[in-house]
Amino acid sequence: MNIEVHHSILNGEIEAIASKSQSHRILIAAALSDKPTTIKINSWSKDIEATLNAITELGAKSEWEDDDELIITPIADLPPKATLDCNESGSTLRFLFPVVGALDIFECTFIGRGKLPKRPMEPIITEMRNKGISIKNKTLPITIFGTLQGGEYKLPGNISSQFVSGLLFALPLLPTDSTIEITTPEESQSYIEMTIDVLKTFGISIKKENNIYIIKGNQKYISPNKITVEGDWSNAAFWFSGAALNGSITVMGLNPKSTQGDKKILDILKEMGAEVSINQNSITVTHKNLNAIEIDAGDIPDLVPVLAMVATLAQGTSHIINAKRLRLKECDRLFAMNQCITMLGGDIKETEDGLIIKGGTHLIGGKVKSFKDHRIAMSAAIGSVVAKNPIIIEDAEAVEKSYPHFFHDFQELGGKYNVLYLR
Repeated sequence: MNIEVHHSILNGEIEAIASKSQSHRILIAAALSDKPTTIKINSWSKDIEATLNAITELGAKSEWEDDDELIITPIADLPPKATLDCNESGSTLRFLFPVVGALDIFECTFIGRGKLPKRPMEPIITEMRNKGISIKNKTLPITIFGTLQGGEYKLPGNISSQFVSGLLFALPLLPTDSTIEITTPEESQSYIEMTIDVLKTFGISIKKENNIYIIKGNQKYISPNKITVEGDWSNAAFWFSGAALNGSITVMGLNPKSTQGDKKILDILKEMGAEVSINQNSITVTHKNLNAIEIDAGDIPDLVPVLAMVATLAQGTSHIINAKRLRLKECDRLFAMNQCITMLGGDIKETEDGLIIKGGTHLIGGKVKSFKDHRIAMSAAIGSVVAKNPIIIEDAEAVEKSYPHFFHDFQELGGKYNVLYLR
């Protein structure tokens, strides 16, 4: 599906959709709990569906009680053999990979599509092989056999925090104590903090001393009975960025005290010159003259695509650094944004670990690829608010991975678009 977006000014109020990152974590914790959990969740996506399908394949049950309330009955009888389809969700794969190893399943095969089979798994495969798991293949499809053992684990901190989160879910289930030592500087630490926060809600205790996570064995997941998924800061960032470029948008339903690292979007936009107002249940960003800054993306990789788009209007030259891991996402996002902004008439250069954007002028418009990446597609749409001519986004249906009704909400806020054709 190709979508043509036209120049517009984004204004209005919108409710934040449920956090995709927190949804994954809550679904898995609920599946491992002692009794059913009711999850209040106001939106859905393909990634979250992948995790729900995976835990039901493992023996959990799900039932919608209302339009926005999902009851998860925990795993009772494990299958001797299972195939988990992770679709394109890295969180589903990397969280459940160690969890399955900690459960008493004889054989489990993980499959996926899109770019997921090419995303790195080597660090966690090596550690699990050293702890009692037999693993066939290093890329999807991957089949694992055996039962995970506790002990000392070592993982790099600069490849994916999802490996650490997966072990944090799994290791409390084992009979012996474990540790996870982070061997290189830790990036995306806020995502690990989110995992620990969800685990705490479900009765699991994790301690950290310097660069080592300490996990007691024989812990039990205890359901909180009912839990509400927070609003998603990562997706709200698109609306805040659109407002900073051209307009004023209020997003409701976000937690200013959230462990979600992408709430840093407000600090960044404020530093660039946008007006930010935080009220009790709403946050508003309003356009002002923007200035270039340096952005360290080490803990906020998902914000890079849309911040690169914001930087095209900021006076001066913006530098995005510590973003090398973006080359291992749904696509190489540094390459993709370099291509996207260049095709739209912007001035951007790609570095080994980031982007350099010379801003201060409106984009021209044109045709761009989404690279079948949801964040590239949404960033291109946001770019339309400062583009003189329409922007055509190829494979715009990529937004379904995290925000299926993105273009509906875009239109509700004053955005203009039309579907060119379906295929």
